[in-house]
Amino acid sequence: MTEVKRRYDGARRREQARVRQLGVVLAARELFERDGFRATTIEAIGARAGVSAKSVYLAFGNKATLAKAVFDIALAGDDEPVPIAQRSAMQAMRDEPDVRRKIRMYVEGLAQRQARSAGVQILIRDGRHVDDALVAIWNAIDDEGTAGMTALGGHLLDTGQLREGLAIDEVRDVLWNHLAIDSYERLVLRRGWPIERYADWMGRAIIGALCP
Repeated sequence: MTEVKRRYDGARRREQARVRQLGVVLAARELFERDGFRATTIEAIGARAGVSAKSVYLAFGNKATLAKAVFDIALAGDDEPVPIAQRSAMQAMRDEPDVRRKIRMYVEGLAQRQARSAGVQILIRDGRHVDDALVAIWNAIDDEGTAGMTALGGHLLDTGQLREGLAIDEVRDVLWNHLAIDSYERLVLRRGWPIERYADWMGRAIIGALCP
């Protein structure tokens, strides 16, 4: 019984810690979006989340790392420890036999992820020019995006349905360029396109660039 109780207590403590960390991330997102990255302090984030500043430092190390955590959770839509590539929507895209439909499925999912994460991603992108702490965070986001587009490009090439003569570098770069947050920012946030129109246009643009 003692061993069972220890396992139970350990699982409960881990869940409590996870809930506290999620509260910190959500508080940071609210304050970043309201006050900006530089004006937001760890102390303010801790106060908003109902925890000490020390506990925020212990959990995340610094404010820039916390900004990355905000981005990751916003992108995924939750704090479940399951990579986006392993989630059911991505598996459905991989299982789809038609490459044009694959592209549309991916773009529709990405548009939803961009809708959730655009604010903090743009904050990190622009903030790195005035706060060096964000440079490494932006580079990490960019590297992750490039890796994702490389994996997607390889998957699309493997279907044998793309335009003849395309190599993985070109497919990756077309995807990376079209699907950058800049496109979402310009068309949805600045021009006011509904997200459905954006996803439809982007899907057609990528299909036109890659498919015969």
